Amino acid sequence: MPPDRLVHVPPGRLPGWLRGFDERHGGAAATLSSDEVTLEAADGARAVVTVPFLPWTPVGEPLEALLAHVARERQVGALLVRKGGYAVGRFTGARLTASKVDSTYVQGRTKAGGWSQQRYARRRDNQSAKAYAEAAEVVARLLVPHAGELDAVVTGGDAVAVTAVLAEPRLAALLPLVQPRTHAVPDPRLRVLTAFPEQFLAVEIALNSLA
Repeated sequence: MPPDRLVHVPPGRLPGWLRGFDERHGGAAATLSSDEVTLEAADGARAVVTVPFLPWTPVGEPLEALLAHVARERQVGALLVRKGGYAVGRFTGARLTASKVDSTYVQGRTKAGGWSQQRYARRRDNQSAKAYAEAAEVVARLLVPHAGELDAVVTGGDAVAVTAVLAEPRLAALLPLVQPRTHAVPDPRLRVLTAFPEQFLAVEIALNSLA
């Protein structure tokens, strides 16, 4: 069953959010799975915390393990791809330490039919393939040499485009690090990349109607 609402909590605010949930609902029991921590309160309120940066190996009580995991400063690679361009960066925690951002042009759809439509479609496909190849080249240069140092690779933009870029064989060393969620972002620009930690570091929590 889908949640009634989702909230995204910055790592530094997560301890206070968890305490507040417990206090508002008269106490809550925590259980964990491979990628979630579930809080079940006595009054029926429920919060499911999606664990970021998988895989994780929890040690100790669920909430203590979650907070320790979230608080870690990580080396993270980022790939943002949309029709308007791409951005690739490396982060230490929330600090951008290396980046390359570029704009690309991919022609929009046309209302023309027949041969014209097919010609535009081929041109658009060729432009997309060229843009993805350029992005893959930058990923190979900025992220692949650091694959052994990175804790995760996070992505944003168009999921199909991200998949196309990561299909480049030279990027295979990064694939085990790629996190499952592709974040929604505007056309990649340096300011968008610089602000991206606000999204990929935030902890997603699904709440039911009582929470």
